[in-house]
Amino acid sequence: MTDPMIDLGPQTQVLARLAEGVSDEQLTDPTPCPELAVRHMLGHVLQLSVAFRDAGRKLLGPTTDTNPGELVPDIGPGWREELPKVLDELAEAWRDPAAWTGMTRAGGFDLPGAVAGAVAIDELVIHGWDLARATGQPYTPDPTALQACHDFLLASKDDPSRGEIFGPVVPVPEDASLLDRAVGLSGRDPEWSQKP
Repeated sequence: MTDPMIDLGPQTQVLARLAEGVSDEQLTDPTPCPELAVRHMLGHVLQLSVAFRDAGRKLLGPTTDTNPGELVPDIGPGWREELPKVLDELAEAWRDPAAWTGMTRAGGFDLPGAVAGAVAIDELVIHGWDLARATGQPYTPDPTALQACHDFLLASKDDPSRGEIFGPVVPVPEDASLLDRAVGLSGRDPEWSQKP
């Protein structure tokens, strides 16, 4: 069995830079997730970073028990300082080998540490794309995280329960980039644009 540990730090840094590039005027713009504006996407990233930080630390409680689908996330006034700090803490938590072993909880679900780590990587990569696409920023995810995200999504492609988490797979050309293939597997259209 291969070592599932991946350093989340390079991808959390990519996401922090994207968040830094969001202007206040863009906070109400749409994202590839129809129900979420940019401010809600940032709030979701903040909440999931806290949840997966605590899941990695095995600090189970309110932050790991809350189903993210139960409310529309939002940001508070201090999000520009809070988000990069929490993203750093998330990466640090998953640098501990113990995070990847045993059981933990995230989103109200008990799951093995290695699976929780894979879900965290998927969230960081795909929501990075969401944020970049919604705000017109270039996006180059960490290559290791992108490959792990793609492999995770590909493994669940035919899982009948994936509809509870992801939308239907969006077909992409066989010669599409790895990022576009991952985005399609996540149920998003790689050609999404906020402009008609």
